[in-house]
Amino acid sequence: MKAVILLNGEPYRGSICTENAVVYCCDGAYEWAKGRVRIDVNLGDYDSLSYVPDPPPAEVYPSEKNYTDGELALMRAIAAGADDIAFYGGGGGREDHFLGNLHLLYAACKRGVRAVMVTNHARIFAAEGLFELTGMRGKTVSVVPFGGEAHIMESGGFYYPLPETFVYGSTRGISNVVTAERAFLRSEGCVLVFADEEV
Repeated sequence: MKAVILLNGEPYRGSICTENAVVYCCDGAYEWAKGRVRIDVNLGDYDSLSYVPDPPPAEVYPSEKNYTDGELALMRAIAAGADDIAFYGGGGGREDHFLGNLHLLYAACKRGVRAVMVTNHARIFAAEGLFELTGMRGKTVSVVPFGGEAHIMESGGFYYPLPETFVYGSTRGISNVVTAERAFLRSEGCVLVFADEEV
């Protein structure tokens, strides 16, 4: 099952494919998404939106809660059976929320769910095990460990060879370039893959 999660932050300018997907819209994302994207489920605490969206949320969460609206949407999507999730609008705006949104990618990865966050400037993936990039020859790609050290068991298709060990807290892995139609890596430990892509 596919899910699309629309996040409050820098409004996403590109097109969003919602075919065969359940679309969750988080709180203030409704401002940039309404009329542009089909919305199946609105959710959040609505501290960023001063009116009730359409369709009306089945539940309004208290503003003093333990989870962001994005995490609530992720948990609901996974509970509903989603195994392929695309986040939109999670970049820009507050940096703490952007970092939190990267943690949502990590949480999905650890649950075996494929997830990508699409911003106006990049596609960001959390990967563990075998990960492939296709059709990106010449694109700038950064690979960084997330959640601890990551060990690269094998890789190919990058201008700079990936190190055997990505040390958490180092910037090694920033600004690599894809040199083949298929770039790949196999990791033990989670990495974030940032693929530059302007909308």
